[in-house]
Amino acid sequence: MKTLREILYNVNILAVQGNNDIAVRALSIDSRQIKTGDAFIAIRGFAADGHQFISKAIALGASAVICETLPDTISPDVCYVQVSNSAQAGGVMAGNFFDNPSQKLTLIGVTGTNGKTTIATLLFRLFTQLGHHCGLLSTVQNQIGDRIVPATHTTPDPISLNALLADMVAEGCDYAFMEVSSHAIHQQRIAGLRFAGGIFSNITHDHLDYHKTFDEYIRVKKSFFDQLPNNAFAITNLDDKRGPVMLQNTKARKATYSLRSMADFKGKIIENNITGLVMLVGEREVHFRLIGEFNAYNLMAVYGAAVLAGKDKDEVLAALSDLKGAEGRFDYIISKEQRVIGIVDYAHTPDALLNVLATIKNLRQGHEQIITVVGCGGDRDTTKRPVMGEVAAEHSDKVIFTSDNPRSEDPGEIIRQMEAGVGVHQRKKVISLSDRKEAIKTACSFAKQEDIILIAGKGHEKYQEINGVKHPFDDKQVLLEMFALLEK
Repeated sequence: MKTLREILYNVNILAVQGNNDIAVRALSIDSRQIKTGDAFIAIRGFAADGHQFISKAIALGASAVICETLPDTISPDVCYVQVSNSAQAGGVMAGNFFDNPSQKLTLIGVTGTNGKTTIATLLFRLFTQLGHHCGLLSTVQNQIGDRIVPATHTTPDPISLNALLADMVAEGCDYAFMEVSSHAIHQQRIAGLRFAGGIFSNITHDHLDYHKTFDEYIRVKKSFFDQLPNNAFAITNLDDKRGPVMLQNTKARKATYSLRSMADFKGKIIENNITGLVMLVGEREVHFRLIGEFNAYNLMAVYGAAVLAGKDKDEVLAALSDLKGAEGRFDYIISKEQRVIGIVDYAHTPDALLNVLATIKNLRQGHEQIITVVGCGGDRDTTKRPVMGEVAAEHSDKVIFTSDNPRSEDPGEIIRQMEAGVGVHQRKKVISLSDRKEAIKTACSFAKQEDIILIAGKGHEKYQEINGVKHPFDDKQVLLEMFALLEK
């Protein structure tokens, strides 16, 4: 058990009131989880201010409180540590508490709007295939070798994050691959971690409900690279106009990847069909099992990062050519009789939806219909809803607007906001059904031989969140059921 003094190493402390040479049983940012001998870190969050719960934490047995503002009432049995930023302090303290596990393995972070999950998952599978014991922290799931740990956030809170990394170290992992969300960067959830590499995929309008402006969203993403040490690498997508911006102020070793420009890692698509991609990577022609231009970018990011991490180019390409993508990312099935292609994808931003639909258009051999089922999440950025509606209607032959995860919002109102983006000339191809299962069933009933159905927005998720309750719902499973019904 460590002392509070040890756990505070490298924290920017303004004042200490009380004895900091006390043993700390555990750290917590949730006052409800406090037990006797714990240290409570009062963080000013997006929805609540932890400073309001200091007295509750003390009543439950907290022996130390880390805060930005000291409370009016001071308990003589508690050590109060005043810091300039509780969230940042919490990350550093979590690292110290768990013996700084990020320094004991090679931690590589992936950030950007789209592609994070696929890139992190491919890296995990690639390095595992190359003989390493690896950890994965992703939206779909966290993984330590073969052991799966369910994921609740794209990036966990700093205490959970360091605990997971410590488990990875204890189980012999030498690499860990991690999605780094803009929320996690802004909320200092990655504070105190030592990254050996950073990857930028792309950036498009998303999370403006949180960041308020696109410029702020870009600034937050860039700050991840600004904080990388000089012995790390930083690789960016040169074809994204903000790609070079990400690396402007980084101290890390810089590299680029591209499909359209001269870059350190240059790729070119030769073929793109339902069996996968054929690409020229440098001078090598390689077949990959993944589909679409967006996956070509993901593959180049993975390839570049692996080479920068010291792996042999030929070995990397040989292993990559055999890998599948992440669950719920262009995840497709084909019905037996009608040969209808059903695609489940996590696309929940206008740009991601456009990328998937553009890929589907390129897969068409003739006049197959594209039938899109799509919704938008509740309690999230409302500005993208009409744009999502516009993209779906513009690039599909038939569209069904439906419910995604409405959360606390009225599904009908979310759908109406999507409908507002549909042009007059496109309205006849759009219908709205708030019941998602009914929407998928209707899409299947519309489909003729070899048509393509896209079910967008939820991807890997196995639930639908309605008024705070998560109901079991799996797009791919529902699609399989509907295919079976139609072919009886």
